[in-house]
Amino acid sequence: MQRYTIKKLFTNKKTMILLISGALIVAPIQSLLPVSVTGLSDRAYAATAQQPKLTVNGESIISSGVIRKDYTFTTTRGSKQISTGVHVLEVDLSNPYISLQAINGKNGEVGTRTNMMTMATNSGAIAAINGDVFNMFREGAPLGSHIVSGDMLVSPSLLKGMYAFGITADKKPSIDSYVFEGVVTASSGTSFPLSGINQSTYSSDVTGEAYSHYNRLFIYTSAWGGKERPASSGTTPTEVLVVDNVVQEIVQNGTITSSIPENGYVLRGHKDAANFLLGLSVGDTINAEYSLISQTTKKKIDPSSFDMMVSGHTLLVENGKASSFSRDITGVSGSSYTSRTAIGYSADGKKVYMVTAERSGSNTGLSLRELQTVMVKLGAHKAVNLDGGGSTTMVERKLGYTSLSLAHATQESSMRAVANGIGVFTSAPQSSLKGLIVTGSQKMLIGQTATFNLRGYDTHYNPIEIAGTPSWSSEGGAGAFAGDVFTAKSAGTATVTAKSGSASASMKVEVVGSDQLKSLVSMSGVGVLSAGATVPVSLKATLNNGDQYTLSGNHLTWEFVGFDGTFKDGTIKVNAVTNGAKNGYAIARYGDVAAMIPFTNEMSTSTVESFNNVGYSITSEVTPADTTKGSAKLVAGASSDSKDKALQISYDFTAGTGTKASYAKLGTAGRTLMAGLNGISLDILGDGSNNWLRAELIDEDNKIHYVDLAKSVNWTGWKNIKVDVDSSQMKGALKLRRIYVVTVDSTKAGVAPTGSITIDNIVQYGQNPNSTASSSNVIKLTLDSKQAFVNGKAVQLEVAPTLKDKYTYLPVRFITEQLGAQVRYKNSAKRVTVLSGSNMFEMKLNDKKYILNGKRYEAEVEPYVSQGRTMIPVRLFSEKLGYKVTYNHAERSITIQ
Repeated sequence: MQRYTIKKLFTNKKTMILLISGALIVAPIQSLLPVSVTGLSDRAYAATAQQPKLTVNGESIISSGVIRKDYTFTTTRGSKQISTGVHVLEVDLSNPYISLQAINGKNGEVGTRTNMMTMATNSGAIAAINGDVFNMFREGAPLGSHIVSGDMLVSPSLLKGMYAFGITADKKPSIDSYVFEGVVTASSGTSFPLSGINQSTYSSDVTGEAYSHYNRLFIYTSAWGGKERPASSGTTPTEVLVVDNVVQEIVQNGTITSSIPENGYVLRGHKDAANFLLGLSVGDTINAEYSLISQTTKKKIDPSSFDMMVSGHTLLVENGKASSFSRDITGVSGSSYTSRTAIGYSADGKKVYMVTAERSGSNTGLSLRELQTVMVKLGAHKAVNLDGGGSTTMVERKLGYTSLSLAHATQESSMRAVANGIGVFTSAPQSSLKGLIVTGSQKMLIGQTATFNLRGYDTHYNPIEIAGTPSWSSEGGAGAFAGDVFTAKSAGTATVTAKSGSASASMKVEVVGSDQLKSLVSMSGVGVLSAGATVPVSLKATLNNGDQYTLSGNHLTWEFVGFDGTFKDGTIKVNAVTNGAKNGYAIARYGDVAAMIPFTNEMSTSTVESFNNVGYSITSEVTPADTTKGSAKLVAGASSDSKDKALQISYDFTAGTGTKASYAKLGTAGRTLMAGLNGISLDILGDGSNNWLRAELIDEDNKIHYVDLAKSVNWTGWKNIKVDVDSSQMKGALKLRRIYVVTVDSTKAGVAPTGSITIDNIVQYGQNPNSTASSSNVIKLTLDSKQAFVNGKAVQLEVAPTLKDKYTYLPVRFITEQLGAQVRYKNSAKRVTVLSGSNMFEMKLNDKKYILNGKRYEAEVEPYVSQGRTMIPVRLFSEKLGYKVTYNHAERSITIQ
């Protein structure tokens, strides 16, 4: 064991460190369990019908010695074939300019968390992945070793089978399991075992071991960023401040309040450890010595022999083959399919594989056994699992760029704040220009405009500034430049070229034609049919290959029915309403595909919940569950009527730190809201707490939308609150699932950590057109007869209904007008459009394809012209628009209503 002072060990200890969030069960104290990543279990699919495949999709250079490779992993689970994206940073350790380093949280501290983009950017990394598991309900210190430039900033927790990845001072990779051993010795000769450095609380899974900080001695340095040393320890500490190895201050049953200098540290003890500290005196000299002990060789190792180390969870690969799991994988949802992160190295120790696997979009994620397969197929000699699920993140500096970007989508809607990570660094000097690349959008719609960038890189693939202004040109006829602005003119492929001096670079740009669109759907809700009203436009275009794009409508052709309107900068404005119009329509066209936004002048309101006759369960939920208390129950309402009830949400945010919330869940599915929702009003009994009150809405895709009811409940007594709701981004039927009180920091001045807020009389309002036109007419027609009956009254037709190829056809104008719908013809396109309530139906003459509410379909028959009138298949037309069709074969009659 090498002896050295704490001053030596913790010099420059705040550089290049990042923190990772994770899912690890640390038994037996349930309240300390980190959040588990979730997914579908692979236990039901123990057998696969075919061997898994790992197919390379492409690669790109990040720097000299660093390549990003993208793969697709495919396998069969049960009878279903699945695939998921796998992304690899392949690092060449033999490159003299390339190094790996541990990076960590806010301000380079441990015991704080931030996202990988911030960590990597602040540390100067050119690429990075997330690292160790951690307890999400504590400060966020990694659970394993964390070494930066030879300095151990966090020691490993006493947990079975936890493996760590490290790079030695002579640039050799290793993966091993370690325990910590240390001792603190006073100038009197007395000593006490040292249990760890800069650790959050945890419960050991080693038999006979107590809760982490009970009867133990720990060191906390200036690298510790937590508010406490540590939170939720369950013990009262005695602390000693040591500066330059000399005792400066002793606090019994309390904490040192002054900041820790970089040349000092705090000894934190409990019980016997506290008695040892109380035997010290100010001015005493203190020495600390510690080491790591390899659990495979049983040898003691000086932490300073490693240039970096970041721990993970279970071992994945040993000697190029899938290994037995070194610890229980339940805590990291090992049998579930979720996002994963891992790191491994080649048999010769020259290559490191930094790997992430996606669970987003069509990517299913991986189980740990599948991750083992991936690592083996990549060529890993040894590999370890890192934190996964929402923590999985990879960032990179793309070739020619000076800033970082996400390498792929994260599992959650935003990057999770994590404990630490592993960064890739280059020290390559700037050199001469090697090449140019064009960057910008590679797929555009007709009418869109775009600007592109010309970027350069040197012989080491460092970004290099391009002198002067490049000239731009395009070939292929799909678009053209005006200065540096490219306009997509027609469907096809354009080659965009930039020239700078004698150098040039090109890129292919695809201009999407309407034949590539599977659907064009409005996400804008319902507009108000009133002069001066406006509606923000949001349209979702889905290509035949499944790619989706959100459009603002700026490059589409617009038609307005029932009102005079204009479209500008993503917004429709109603200038004037057509006399007598109750419904209006804004139709957006991209070639032969069209989306429709309905407008109505009929505002509807309805009560969502009065709480006076609740026929469902109201349940309380809190987060984090181990530190937050709360309740949700019915209490007396605002009036004196004993039957008047209201919903009370109580909360207690006094324990723990960070964001906390107390929820009221309204039944299993939530309360149904109207389509075209514009707003919600409710009565709120405020408690003056300045906490945040929110509602959680769920759409038909189970996407969560948050509505701020009150950013700050800064009043007492009852108050009616009306909140506007933009439902343009909310798909289909909506439900109000939960209402909750939330605090970001309950210790902030003026924010009450305990209290209750009561809610009553929730009312919704908005435009809500009928799904079909509002006609009560009943139409009866007879095949081959020009006489029809509307509500029993005879009407003469110009063209009789007819039977053609076993399908019944009717004159479309007569039917639509009698049912209260609107019909429009476009002779040049041979297109008939029917508008009925919130539906739009389009067909072309002699074409089986049709469009219903922006989506393409194909029928068995097509419309045609007879005696100058358009005939349309009755069942297709009527049932797609929601009408009821009845046949009487004896009478040869058709009834529509």
